[in-house]
Amino acid sequence: MGVAILIVLIPFLIFAILLSKGKGASLLAGYNTMSDSEKAQYDEVALCKFMGKIMYGISFSILLFALSEMLEIQILFIIGLILLLTFIIFALVYSNTRNRFKKNI
Repeated sequence: MGVAILIVLIPFLIFAILLSKGKGASLLAGYNTMSDSEKAQYDEVALCKFMGKIMYGISFSILLFALSEMLEIQILFIIGLILLLTFIIFALVYSNTRNRFKKNI
C-alpha cells in the first residue's frame, strides 16, 4: 500500500514543479474558467508560484502518509494529515483575501 501512495505522489510532484516555474495556470481550478479579461487582471506567475509551494507541501504530506504505511508508524500519518489540512486551509484563506494576486494597474 505504501508503494501505491508513492505512485500517487509522482503526479503531485510533477504538478508542483510545473507550477513553481510559473507555468500551468490553465490547470488551476477557477482560473481556467475565467474569461480572458478577468485573467488579465491577475498575476499569473505569482499565482502559479504560490500554488506550486502549496503543492510541494501537499506532496510532503502524501510522502508522510506513505512512510507511515511502510514503517507502520501511526504518528507520521497524523502529522501528515495535520499538515495537509493546514496547507489547504492556509491556501484558501491566503489566496482569497486582500486581492493578493491581482495586478497593480
